[in-house]
Amino acid sequence: MSRDPLERAYRDERAAVLATITRRLDGDLALAEDVVQDAFVAAAVDWDRRGVPQRPGAWLTTTAWRKALDRLRHERVAQGQRHPALAPEARMALTLRSVAGLSVAEIARAFLSSEPAMERRLTRARNKVTDARIPFRVPSDDLLPERLGGVLRVIYLVFNEGHAATRGELRAEAIRLARLLVRLMPDEAETHGLLALLLLTDGRSAARVRGGELVSLAEQDRTLWDAAAIAEGATVLERAVRLRAPRAYTIQAAIAALHSRSPAFEATDWAQIAGLYGELWRHDPSPVVAVNRAVAIGFASGPDAGLAALPDDPRLERYQPLHAARAELLRRAGDAAGADAALQAAIELSASEAERSALRRLGSAAAHSAPASENPDATSSARSNPSANDA
Repeated sequence: MSRDPLERAYRDERAAVLATITRRLDGDLALAEDVVQDAFVAAAVDWDRRGVPQRPGAWLTTTAWRKALDRLRHERVAQGQRHPALAPEARMALTLRSVAGLSVAEIARAFLSSEPAMERRLTRARNKVTDARIPFRVPSDDLLPERLGGVLRVIYLVFNEGHAATRGELRAEAIRLARLLVRLMPDEAETHGLLALLLLTDGRSAARVRGGELVSLAEQDRTLWDAAAIAEGATVLERAVRLRAPRAYTIQAAIAALHSRSPAFEATDWAQIAGLYGELWRHDPSPVVAVNRAVAIGFASGPDAGLAALPDDPRLERYQPLHAARAELLRRAGDAAGADAALQAAIELSASEAERSALRRLGSAAAHSAPASENPDATSSARSNPSANDA
């Protein structure tokens, strides 16, 4: 049997099957993950021999449930006790792993963590879900507003991983989920803000890679940008702004819109972008936002101002975009040795050969040009914020 049907079933059916089995097991996510994986192993053998069933999802659900019953041997403890909730970051990490299917390494990058530390966090979260019998179910309507932030963040991180790793299927899935949220919660400004951000960012994807290498915003062929996606993103952004005072995703979408409207990199309104990053800092005072803001300040007010704005945070020691940003700002400030050292650190921390190659090319171009300021956008491979790929 071709692996395509099985791979398609894994992509399209796994989340629904896992959710169904977890609910039947009263929230035992660890056991549910095991038996769903067993069901896919069984499918690889059975479908090859008997052919792909008409309803692969139903087949996988039935097989996983039978395997769960075989392993349980006893009835589960009766439901009814009040269950402790997982911390928001644990919920998001577990969702990215179990539902979105991201690897531990990808999730660790999203949370600026090491892979071993993230593996331990995921293990603790699974154990808590199992030991406390935390139910896996759709929350009631009154709980949706307080859960929305985590859902938006998960979709955002899925898209960002797809954007950084040039994985179109992740970007498309994140946009699909963002559209669904807009339909389900049409009066929430941030659902529109997130969708606008994803559309505006994805509209530039076709120009981000050339010959297998990442292309900085300064070098992109803007005729390759998807005008329809960018126009839709701008329309959705207008709706978000009308609904409520702008918040984090809406502000990021406004930054992306400024880049998308600029006819050339040299015409970018960096002063307005730096101001928007300052506003974003009020809503999200994270080190990631601080790095992006510093880069924007560097383009708006000069490299020395950008360097002064870079955060001094030990959590960012292994954050690649910080070193890439420092390399560009030092190069523009005339500190070639410092720029080379920062660039080497960024290359060593890059997650893919495409990123490393792009940074080497930018460094080489800067070294052979006259004024270093003619080689902007060294942070084109930033992972933690789609807007960071623009600053």
